[in-house]
Amino acid sequence: MQDKRLSEIVVISGKGGTGKTSIVASLAVLAENCVLADCDVDAADLHLVLAPMTRQRGEFSGGSQARIIAEQCNGCGKCEEVCRFDAVSLDGDGPRRRIDPIACEGCGVCAWFCPEKAIAFEPAINGEWFISDTRIGPMVHARLGIAEENSGKLVSLVREKAREVAQSQGRQMVLIDGSPGIGCPVIASLTGAWRALIVTEPTLSGLHDLERVADLTVHFRVETFICINKWNINEELAAEIEKRARQRGLKIAGRVRYDRAVTDAQVAALTVVEHTEDGVAADIRAVWSKVCSVAAVGNEQRA
Repeated sequence: MQDKRLSEIVVISGKGGTGKTSIVASLAVLAENCVLADCDVDAADLHLVLAPMTRQRGEFSGGSQARIIAEQCNGCGKCEEVCRFDAVSLDGDGPRRRIDPIACEGCGVCAWFCPEKAIAFEPAINGEWFISDTRIGPMVHARLGIAEENSGKLVSLVREKAREVAQSQGRQMVLIDGSPGIGCPVIASLTGAWRALIVTEPTLSGLHDLERVADLTVHFRVETFICINKWNINEELAAEIEKRARQRGLKIAGRVRYDRAVTDAQVAALTVVEHTEDGVAADIRAVWSKVCSVAAVGNEQRA
């Protein structure tokens, strides 16, 4: 059971390229006593800035996969007949079949109907998860295998491991870097979180995708506020985004300016708030101050 004192704040975006991960890395520095969870498992990149040192790792299995046991197969072809994904074919010139591991969807129908019990249905290894130490504290992250699926299950595992680390070390917050978009990994990042910060940008696609992801947070009844990154590239649209957000009952966490210091920090493999004190770093600190004030109220109500 989750500790009621543990706050989970998830940072998400309706689209990629909004600067979400750069902001998350800085927020983790400012949070000080948190566990960082990189739940953008399809394209994890927090490790590029935080240089984690792995101290624990494990395999992730998000499903099962069928495999022909050659010595038991009599070539009857029943597996090929029942497979709806065209994953079964002849193995060379003989009567025996083979299963294409890429085409196999792991449904298990072939193993169920095989009269000779010649098909093994085994857990598939889809990726790895890691618990690491960084200069700002513990981080739980993962790597999904190439062309592998079930990223939502891997996100749930990363969050579970992050909660375990937080509770074992007496940390009261898990800060989650979620995936962009509104798909399964985003839902897995968001479900059960105390609140969400949506990072958007002042573009038409940013506005459109903000509204889509806001629909998701409202559906799951997660208290939501937004941050407009690079707001000064289009001040008029930034104001329109804030107007739309208020109409939907979303809180405004603040604005973060476009600043070359972000690129300079990335080149130096540092977070923005480690690299500089002023400008964009001050904007991010103001956003975190707003997030913390909301979080503090929530924690007092739950106590």
